[in-house]
Amino acid sequence: MSNFELSGSQSYLAEKETTPLSNPATEFSVQFWGVRGLIATPGSNTNRYGGNTACVEMRVAGKELIFDGGTGLRLLGKTWQQLQQPIAAHLFFTNSQLNRIQGFPFFAPAFIAKNSFHIYGTAASNSASIKQCLYDQMLQPHFPYPLQVMQSQLHFHNLTSGSKFTIEDVTIHTELINQHQRSLGYRITWQNLSVAYITDLPKNPDEVEQERILELITGVDLLIANGTYNPPTAHNHDLADLQWQTAVDLAHHAAVKSLVISHYHPDDDDDFLDGVQSEVKSVFSKALLAREGMVLSV
Repeated sequence: MSNFELSGSQSYLAEKETTPLSNPATEFSVQFWGVRGLIATPGSNTNRYGGNTACVEMRVAGKELIFDGGTGLRLLGKTWQQLQQPIAAHLFFTNSQLNRIQGFPFFAPAFIAKNSFHIYGTAASNSASIKQCLYDQMLQPHFPYPLQVMQSQLHFHNLTSGSKFTIEDVTIHTELINQHQRSLGYRITWQNLSVAYITDLPKNPDEVEQERILELITGVDLLIANGTYNPPTAHNHDLADLQWQTAVDLAHHAAVKSLVISHYHPDDDDDFLDGVQSEVKSVFSKALLAREGMVLSV
């Protein structure tokens, strides 16, 4: 089990075992495999919350959806190697920065011929597609093996802001929520349940960005958002007070039912994040801080 313990006021979410999800087709579950931003930070002072970069798995009505491919994607892939049947999954990237894609070359299931993956993303700031960005990071001298070594079926899909499409009975809605970072946010809807994944919130979103963000998050059952900071300079906790305020303000404004804050700065150690957890809950009672291995039922 994760180290996180849910209090009575948080009974709207249920924690489960941190093993590969095997939910019946009637469930909507979320598992966190990487919760860190910028760079992976393993160490004794990040053990409780985790040091892997962003990766979140959602299992929706029997379908596997993955959001971001940071170093947490490698851990997810290791658990999937235990499965005997062919794997079919959908992998969504928020942007093409290193901390969102660096786990992809180490995603073992992508090297197995019987597996298939649909991969989604938007154009980077240099106009490169998600396919080109993933391809480039696996070229020498960055990586010893090119993307073509992956034997699974890889299907690439280019997304734009405002895209809306379905995967059988699951609806995916995207919006560009951070123009500077060229970052997409996602809203995932199945039946009467919805989750928004927006982990590149700018500290002060402009009017257009805020409109797009609200389009994704209004009334969702679960909002997964980031605490904002100013990378990549050294992190000064004295200047980082209320780094979670943007997410909380938006959650209140959009009548979000529950909030999970993730994507922490590398310098945010376990003790600091414990303090953030208390601060956030004091102003938004149905809020959690994500920990690696944490599993939630929507």
